Amino acid sequence: MPTPSVPPTAAESPPAKQRTILLDLAFLRLWTGATASGLATWALPFVLGLAVFDRTLAATDLGLLLAARTVGFLAAVPVAGVLADRHSRRGVVLWAGLAAGAAAPVIAAGLGRSVLLMAAAAAVAGAGQGACRPAYQALTAEVVDAGRRQQANAAMTLAVRVTTLVGPTLAALSAVFLDTWALLVSIGLLWLVAACVPARGARTEAAESTSEPSAGAGRASFLAEFTEGVREARRHPWFLAGLGALTAVIATGYSATGVALPLVSREEYGTEVVLAGAMTAYTAGALTGALLIARWRPRSPGWAALAGLAAYGLAPLSLVFPVHPVVVMAAYAVAGVGIELFNVPWFTAAQREVAPDKLARVSSLDFLLSYGLAPLGLALIAPAIDAFGARAVLVGCATVCFAAPAVAALVPSARTFSRSPSRDAAP
Repeated sequence: MPTPSVPPTAAESPPAKQRTILLDLAFLRLWTGATASGLATWALPFVLGLAVFDRTLAATDLGLLLAARTVGFLAAVPVAGVLADRHSRRGVVLWAGLAAGAAAPVIAAGLGRSVLLMAAAAAVAGAGQGACRPAYQALTAEVVDAGRRQQANAAMTLAVRVTTLVGPTLAALSAVFLDTWALLVSIGLLWLVAACVPARGARTEAAESTSEPSAGAGRASFLAEFTEGVREARRHPWFLAGLGALTAVIATGYSATGVALPLVSREEYGTEVVLAGAMTAYTAGALTGALLIARWRPRSPGWAALAGLAAYGLAPLSLVFPVHPVVVMAAYAVAGVGIELFNVPWFTAAQREVAPDKLARVSSLDFLLSYGLAPLGLALIAPAIDAFGARAVLVGCATVCFAAPAVAALVPSARTFSRSPSRDAAP
């Protein structure tokens, strides 16, 4: 029997005087590992870009390596979800980090020698990155008690945003003293930190009893176990609605940011300042949003989260008409705040509502759909701009970003991201 979702109680609410989650040693180790994996994930394409700059790598080869990494990521996510529910989440993090760490020096060894070797290693690195995602998500639920998970998830996403903000500066400074080969080896060392530092979580008895087969029983196939995760996701209408909205926003709004923003910055403003300013404003907004949601507990957390997700529509909307660059940057700052107002309650709700023995599989479904379809949006938006014009495509992207969360909010359980009537009635 699957472990039922446990409705939150008053005891799960954060205590009035609660020490910061970063003073918890087990979570601090998890946070350090996740931060190292985030930095390593971000650094690889940047360092490979430096290789293109110094002509060690061709631009077409860079595209091949990044595509291989994406394929590895998408292939590993569902497999890792099953493994993390079947075995130790800590073990999955360990082996995923070790695989990604071993791939980095292989990529370095292939520089100037074998693009195929580099592509194979990039696929392994992507697989390690993808395998870490659902395992870290499930491991957070094991390491942190229910009352502090929102604060923990905010701290995790805060680390990602800080890495994005300071990473370019650190990489540029490192490139002054280290060559591309040494930088790639350094990425491998970051993955070793991600693999080895996190502590083992405490699996619940119910989760352990359902994750191990009884004596003489055969092990279900990977497909069958992943299908169980899909069935668990279907038990939560708020999750399906929110995932659909998130996928739509990423496929359209993120694509507009990735493709249309550089075009508009160049053609409408004639400078890269708008592009750099908008992306910096977005990251600063996301930092602000993470800090806010670490403490804020809205009365209707699901509706508040979906409203934050809808705020991303301001990003493509700000590019429709010529406006002052400050307006574009302000729109991206609000979008950054909104995306974290969605992300943190979304992760926290999944950790609370989903059966513990299926959490990694449901999380892998989340990452597989929301981020797996992002490359499709990126691939389609440029031809769409050529066919219909930038203004029409941007209006369409903004409309989807506003409409998808609004439709998701119509699902009754979306108000609180919970199927529990007692939670819906909570003051």
